Amino acid sequence: MLRSLALQRLSEIRHALLGLPKASRSFSTALNYHIDGPDNNPNLPWEFTDANKEKVKEIISHYPSNYKQSAVIPLLDLAQQQNGGWLPVSAMNHVAKIIEVAPIRVYEVATFYSMFNRSKVGKYHLLVCGTTPCMIRGSREIEDALLKHLGVKRNEVTKDGLFSVGEMECMGCCVNAPMITVADYSNGSEGYTYNYYEDVTPKRVVEIVEAFRRGEKPPHGTQNPKRINASPEGGNTTLLTEPTAPPVRDLDAC
Repeated sequence: MLRSLALQRLSEIRHALLGLPKASRSFSTALNYHIDGPDNNPNLPWEFTDANKEKVKEIISHYPSNYKQSAVIPLLDLAQQQNGGWLPVSAMNHVAKIIEVAPIRVYEVATFYSMFNRSKVGKYHLLVCGTTPCMIRGSREIEDALLKHLGVKRNEVTKDGLFSVGEMECMGCCVNAPMITVADYSNGSEGYTYNYYEDVTPKRVVEIVEAFRRGEKPPHGTQNPKRINASPEGGNTTLLTEPTAPPVRDLDAC
């Protein structure tokens, strides 16, 4: 009787969660709960490819034998690359088995870090920085241009499976704000890249998207032709000479 009531209550909670409206501002592409589906449930087999099994051995070799669980993040990252940019629960269970921990220990990591996606993403996953410097420099307009051009909402995948757009917090390129990063899963873990595109404009991000659609690899880094890396437009106006070395005591005379 109690078991029946508990199952009924669990079913009610699940239906209530499914019916909740999505927040307009999502801080991660990761879901904070899991509901089994036909393409994401623990009964689906999952394991690393033969090539990645060798990478798993190499990753684990970096840690003491009694601290294999420390390899959880690089192993999840490798699993995500192999799986086209997202982590099904069966992949997380497989990682837990490899590092000999309870699956919940892996779930805790996968749900904490926004770099791990627990729902499907596009082959090119576009992440717009939403932190203050980029926001002040127009990141909202950057995201709006991408969503409008691709015809999707945030964290949705285009019908052709090529693109998705998410948000990432500060990626350390504040001096070149606004910026996006592109996680390229189009060639699996062997060809995986994660590149920054800085000093972007709404027009430029659309051009970058179309370049990827054509199979091209647009140059990453600053998109401002007047800058070199993080230097100011037009070149330096200060610190134009070699710095003078600080005075050093003559230790031999002491």
